[in-house]
Amino acid sequence: MRLLVKAPAKINLSLDVLHKRPDGYHEVKMVMTTIDLADRIELIPLSSDTIKIISHNRFVPDDHRNLAYQAAKLLKETFGIREGVAISITKTIPVAAGLAGGSSDAAATLRGLNKLWKLGLTLDQLAELGAKIGSDVSFCVYGGTAIATGRGEKIEHIPAPPPCWVILAKPTIGVSTAEVYRNLNLNTITHPDVDGMVQAIKSQNYERICSLVGNVLEDVTLRKYPEVANIKEQMKRFGADAVLMSGSGPTVFGLVQYDSRLQRIYNGLRGFCDQVFTVRLLGERNSLD
Repeated sequence: MRLLVKAPAKINLSLDVLHKRPDGYHEVKMVMTTIDLADRIELIPLSSDTIKIISHNRFVPDDHRNLAYQAAKLLKETFGIREGVAISITKTIPVAAGLAGGSSDAAATLRGLNKLWKLGLTLDQLAELGAKIGSDVSFCVYGGTAIATGRGEKIEHIPAPPPCWVILAKPTIGVSTAEVYRNLNLNTITHPDVDGMVQAIKSQNYERICSLVGNVLEDVTLRKYPEVANIKEQMKRFGADAVLMSGSGPTVFGLVQYDSRLQRIYNGLRGFCDQVFTVRLLGERNSLD
């Protein structure tokens, strides 16, 4: 039995870094929400006791570096599974983009193999396992909208933001998350109002959400990659309601409430950026199937 699983991207409406932890990670506080831009994961049972990654994207590793591979390996080792699986990954989410594409692929693999191998695990149990693979995997197991704390693995669900369009633009560069964190000066950053963002979402106040978007990693990436700063400026100029870099970048997203403005922004960005997407917020939990 083959199984298809959807692996949607996420954006950070608010991303704060509080301090460096004794374990070397950074303590973060973020508001994340899923968007309707998704990879497709197909799980194909194999008779041999192996894990095989099938990808047609040359930037996606097909070995143990792949987070979907790590997800399958973790389940096999934890529960003594002797069955094999081929994991076919059809990418739509850009690679190394700050949109949690790899983490979402891993989360989709966990959810799918839970069904395929009849493990009977809850989402909470899968999210706990996911935290061993990467900081964003726990959130991606659930989807929806949440406050993420710790190193990103502690998840508190909140309501979805009000419906709107999300326009994304990714320049032709990749950004190393580790490098961005290494260059972050915790003494000089301006902390975004994460609690205010949560209240704005709970009260469904779209204008306030737009006024409170913030990401402390933005300054680091914008300094090093002027093309990201340029996309941000152009998106504002074309009329997006709010503009922010997602995660450690380099993808920039804009929130847009009205369809009439969307096409103008899309056309303007396509003039100098190859990867531009217009999608809706998913925002609700259980919107992954």
